[in-house]
Amino acid sequence: MAQRRPITGRSQEPRQRFAEELRTLRAASGMSLRALGERLGWDWSLFGKMEKGETLGSPEVVQALDTHYGTPGLLLALWELAAGDHTQFRERYRRYMALESEAVSLWHFAVSVLPGLLQTPGYAREVLTAGGLKGKELDQQIDARMGRRELLEGEDAPRFRTILSEAVLRTALLNAHEWQGQLEHLAEMAERPNVVVHVLPFSSGPYGLDSTDVWFLRLRQGRTVAYTENAHRGDLIEDGEAVEKLQSAYDAVRDLALTPAESKKFVLRMLEEMPCEP
Repeated sequence: MAQRRPITGRSQEPRQRFAEELRTLRAASGMSLRALGERLGWDWSLFGKMEKGETLGSPEVVQALDTHYGTPGLLLALWELAAGDHTQFRERYRRYMALESEAVSLWHFAVSVLPGLLQTPGYAREVLTAGGLKGKELDQQIDARMGRRELLEGEDAPRFRTILSEAVLRTALLNAHEWQGQLEHLAEMAERPNVVVHVLPFSSGPYGLDSTDVWFLRLRQGRTVAYTENAHRGDLIEDGEAVEKLQSAYDAVRDLALTPAESKKFVLRMLEEMPCEP
């Protein structure tokens, strides 16, 4: 059967289609973002982010837009498709992976889990199993994750900086032997000339990036893109203004973190504190 071709020429990806529809409807109304915000009672910058595809907004906001534009149920239906879309997550992650392979430097912040580039096979197995993977798919994902570690090897390896919330290091594996191996591997990686590890201690208090893992990729053209990820989805951010805002938050967190030397000592102390095997 021949594949159906799009008739409208608009995006077939739910999240992008939702953003396109918002832009089209506002353009037809002739109303500015600021005027729209004043009319509906929300910050106008929210509508700008929704039209760029940076956020979906809440169902309440979308219902208000449906009423305003006279499109009862249309925008909410598109919102529901976009909110439940996993295809775009995979597409964005594929694009992120392609950009990662081209990056000259990578900056990262971890909320609760070590980045894949620093994981051991045992750590990856426990984390992925907790996420619901099993059998052949689990083994494939572990192999893929271990393959990614080669990115930090060789003369042309990119510079990699990671800030680890102390929660990452206090969430031990169930297998004590595997956890010890992971901490040892982390200490070894921190000795590499192209790898910098910071620890953000609990004593630092509240900070701006408290709910989402963030990656920054600096590309050869001098452009920087960001990728944010949580347990349910990931977003590739290429808009310069949005990336700069995230970088400002990252810089503030780095100012709170321990120095690389202090961070190495922190990891080594954790190894010393581990109970000896009988």
